[in-house]
Amino acid sequence: MLEVKGIENGVVLDHIKAGKGLEVFHMLKLNKVDTSVVLVMNVSSKDMGKKDIIKIENKVDFDFNILSLIDTNITVNIIKDDKRIEKFKVQVPAEIVGQIQCKNPRCITNFDDYVRPTFHKYAENEKVLEYVCSFCEEITKFEK
Repeated sequence: MLEVKGIENGVVLDHIKAGKGLEVFHMLKLNKVDTSVVLVMNVSSKDMGKKDIIKIENKVDFDFNILSLIDTNITVNIIKDDKRIEKFKVQVPAEIVGQIQCKNPRCITNFDDYVRPTFHKYAENEKVLEYVCSFCEEITKFEK
């Protein structure tokens, strides 16, 4: 059996839909952080059947709500001195600045380094989140 130790200080991302952990890893650009990161996939879960978990050692400064674009059930656990000091569920942001790219290849945000892509929530239902680009009004969809 695989055993992954707890972390003394850092962040644990839990309740990630099975198979979505790698998307979370890439969205947060965890391959570029200078700290230990553990991605465990298809862990048995009483509530979900299977789930993915990511453990990030030490303090990291992310807007974890961006993860709601991948899975709205993700919980973020902040760990300090081997104790969970905070736990929250990611929330769907009303605005996203600089964290995703516009799907329109002709949008100015895709070729001008001085313009930060900005999106506003356009629509949401049980299956899809939609954001509209502030520059070209292209709608970008994310499946839940």
